[in-house]
Amino acid sequence: MAQPSLRTISVLRRGYGRRYTDLPVDELTHQRIVIDCSDGYLRPELIDLRQGDMVYWREQERYVTGSIAQVRREGMRLVALLSDVKLMPEDFFPY
Repeated sequence: MAQPSLRTISVLRRGYGRRYTDLPVDELTHQRIVIDCSDGYLRPELIDLRQGDMVYWREQERYVTGSIAQVRREGMRLVALLSDVKLMPEDFFPY
């Protein structure tokens, strides 16, 4: 049986630097990120995502970037809405 691929994001914060590297997420689209904490010990309020944070992830062989426009905590789920999502050039690497 094949294992599902693990989707992760990296988060950069202006004035701080890299906030998270390879943070696992349950849902990732160009519109939103969802982290479901219902099956673990982590709680949504312990995940420090903020409006304005830059998010990077890989799709196929290219990076995609976006900005967090809004963060909501809905019970045991964290939902971050994204804006300005774009495909980066092939030679891009998030520093």
